[in-house]
This record gives sequence, structure tokens and C-alpha cells, in this order.
Amino acid sequence: MTPTPHPLLQRLLQHPLIPILRGVTPGEAESVADALLQCGFRVLEVPLNSPEPLDSIARLSRLAAAAANDTLIGAGTVLSPADVDAAADAGARLILAPNTNPRVIARALERGLLVMPGVATPTEAFAALEAGATALKMFPAELLGTASVRAWRAVLPPAAPLFAVGGIGEDNVADFRRAGASGAGIGSALYRPGVTTADLNARASRLMSAWQGALHRA
Repeated sequence: MTPTPHPLLQRLLQHPLIPILRGVTPGEAESVADALLQCGFRVLEVPLNSPEPLDSIARLSRLAAAAANDTLIGAGTVLSPADVDAAADAGARLILAPNTNPRVIARALERGLLVMPGVATPTEAFAALEAGATALKMFPAELLGTASVRAWRAVLPPAAPLFAVGGIGEDNVADFRRAGASGAGIGSALYRPGVTTADLNARASRLMSAWQGALHRA
């Protein structure tokens, strides 16, 4: 059992830190994205419980196309096949969910999208892979901890991408990478409504440094 091959998977793995822009508005989406792109991020997630999320996804998708820098725009908190269709029509190419819903996975695959469902146990992880998930979202990672990452890695297919999401920030992202996480989703530790560009840049730089330096520290 291995993750479903997808032409965009390697791009995701090359840029494994995903800013979660929960609460972003369409009016600020592009300026927030510009700041993050300048810091080296190439995958951005807009949760569907944000204000007018499809508008933000559409704006970011146009921005990514104009930049021609391989940026992936994702939709988060996707809970139904209808959500998948709406996100795909707005330009999302990555579908993320807090749970494992085989119907969501199936619809995302039908639309040719990357899909990363949420899993909290090895049973859910294997079920998600069986359903065709491209990658796994360990959620909530802060509660499950790095010991769970190590234990899961001992039994999951070696090629299965495993992303830590939930409570991840500059203080623990390196620990999760050393434990075996393929990447991480970063929420309020990076972006929250009202954050200044200067603060966003500083947070982004510290997160990038922590992740990139993880494998060089004892």
C-alpha cells in the first residue's frame, strides 16, 4: 500500500511547510501571500471556514499563475465532495481535511487534485491510504506528539508523506522533522488575522530556519 502517485506530489514535498491562512479575507489574501512567497513558501492553504474562502482561493490561484513559480494553492477544512468541487473550481490544487472521508478523497482524485486527509490513529492512516490519499495529515500533531510520528513511521509505507498539523510552530517544528515528518502545516504560529507584514516575515523566517536546520542539530 503506497500513496497514490500524483504529478504535483514532488512539488509539495520540495516545499513542505504549509502556511494555514485561517481567517484571511479576500482583500488581504494577496498581500499575505506576497509576503510568504518572498520568504520561500510555495504552498498556501485557505481553510473553507475563512471569510469568503473561495474568493481568496481564486485570487491566490491567479497570483500563483502570474508568478509562474510553481506555487500550490490549497483548500483546507474540506468536508464534502461539494466542497471539493467548489475549491477545485476556484483554482485549488490541494485538498486538505481534518478527517478522513473516503468520498472527499475519491472526489479530489476524480478532479485530479492532491488530497491530504486528517488522521489521528494508524488505523485511520491506513484507511486513508487505502482510499487513495496522496499524503497524510497527522492531526492534532501537538497532542499526538513526536513519539507518535516515530511509531507510525515504523509501520506506514516508507514512501507515505506524513505532515504534522495542529500546534506546530518554531519551537517544535524541528522536533517533528527529526521524528520523521515529511512536512508541516503552520497555523496561528505564523498567520492570524491582523498580523503585520513585518511580524509575518519574522515568523516565516524563524520557521524556515528551524525546519531547515533540524537535520543539522543533534
